[in-house]
Amino acid sequence: QVQLVESGGGLVQPGGSLRLSCAASGSFFSINTMGWYRQALGKQRELVAGITSGGRTNYADFVKGRFTISRDSAKNTVYLQMNSLKPEDTAVYYCNVVAAVKDAIALVTYWGQGTQVTVSS
Repeated sequence: QVQLVESGGGLVQPGGSLRLSCAASGSFFSINTMGWYRQALGKQRELVAGITSGGRTNYADFVKGRFTISRDSAKNTVYLQMNSLKPEDTAVYYCNVVAAVKDAIALVTYWGQGTQVTVSS
């Protein structure tokens, strides 16, 4: 019922910047939280940043001061501005959306297909 389309990944040198976008579409009543997770090769998926419908944000310690999450509720889109990128930021980044949808009593979680971010010289 919710489709997520991510964009903005790629190859960047250490110290560089990238901006990820994730647009939600489909049939839903409302979107609650939106966020970004990442999964590096051989590691578990981990939270990078999240933002509530009211605009409250939370960040993993390893990105504080470097990454900024924002959302455009009118466009059902969440962004992740990534600055001062490090090689250890290399991972597949996944968009995560929690939404209220028809025929579901509880909120439902959706995942994007993932976008590769590679930080290397």
